[in-house]
Amino acid sequence: MENSNSSGIGLKIALGILLALFLGTAFYTSKLYKEKQENEVVLTREKEQVMADLSAMAKQYDVAIADNEVTNQKLVDARDRIQGLMDSLKISQNSVNSLWKYKKRYLKLQKEMDVILAENDQLKIENSLLAASLDSTNVQLAERTVFTDSLLVQNTQLAEVVENAAVLQTVKLKGDGVIERSSGKLIPTERAKRSDKLRICFTVAKNALVGAGDKELFVQVLDPLNNVLGANEQITFEEGQVLNYSLISKFNYENRSLDICEYVTPNDKFQKGRYTINVFNQNQLVSTSEFTMK
Repeated sequence: MENSNSSGIGLKIALGILLALFLGTAFYTSKLYKEKQENEVVLTREKEQVMADLSAMAKQYDVAIADNEVTNQKLVDARDRIQGLMDSLKISQNSVNSLWKYKKRYLKLQKEMDVILAENDQLKIENSLLAASLDSTNVQLAERTVFTDSLLVQNTQLAEVVENAAVLQTVKLKGDGVIERSSGKLIPTERAKRSDKLRICFTVAKNALVGAGDKELFVQVLDPLNNVLGANEQITFEEGQVLNYSLISKFNYENRSLDICEYVTPNDKFQKGRYTINVFNQNQLVSTSEFTMK
């Protein structure tokens, strides 16, 4: 009888212990699940913040790239690295270690961006100063050209009594390299390697002794090695003189000044150094000029 009572009491105690363990385990499991859910929410929020920071950084690069007329490869490469990190972050797992790795890479890219954008700003300032210097030089050249044109008018008046005065003359002869955009826009450059073609511009001066109609001038462009660029074709005049020319500039002369620009494409690659431009009316050299490519 006593043994039966003892066994019942022991069973109740055991059941009580098991019930306490079950309730404790359920409570602990519920707490872990709740913490896991909270951690998922926090990690997702942190991941979205890192993604937003990277997106803002990419937009800063887009603005800087758009502000540059000539592509800055450093800016493009940096933006591509950010885009690659964003693509990787999108498919990454939500874990503390993974998120910390992306945060470290973001901070590294942030420091890199500060340096690159500072360099880009300095480059824009230097380009602005260069443009201002070129504008000042152009003003001086324009003033000289006005003086030259005045002298040309006086010389033309004096030459009316000279038989060979009935020859078209050119002024304002100049040349430079240009970069040709896909849109057709031409951007001047002094860099030989960057030049797609040479632009040769001059003004055909008004000459009352020359009749109106279709005219032509021979343009000869010599590179630093004294090679004739462009077509490099040859013509022989009645006096036996031979001329190798780069191109023939053909135009309709209407007894007034006429501005003309011609273009010369490279035979291979443009060389660094001094280039010479000669303009001939038949076998007569009417103007010459030089410019330098770096």
